[in-house]
Amino acid sequence: MNDKDNKLIALFMGLKEDGVDGYLVDMNKDYGYQIVHESCFLYDSEWGWIIPVVQKIEEECGGVPKQLLDVSFYDEIGDVYQAVVEFIKEYNNG
Repeated sequence: MNDKDNKLIALFMGLKEDGVDGYLVDMNKDYGYQIVHESCFLYDSEWGWIIPVVQKIEEECGGVPKQLLDVSFYDEIGDVYQAVVEFIKEYNNG
């Protein structure tokens, strides 16, 4: 697991830095907010975590970006995860 890349994805998904190293705040909870440590994110190991990220990327780009065209959901989750991380890094620098 790569906490740094999982944190990158979490920030892309709308979580905010807490001000305490390693913690992020999820303000999208029905009952207020939740503080989550970056080691708790499962984007790299759970399809239920990475699929919403892919969907957000497709919505923001108006389609599938080139990084995700080379992988399919029949590939290993690690391949999709790496493509998502690559896209977000380019997106943040663009």
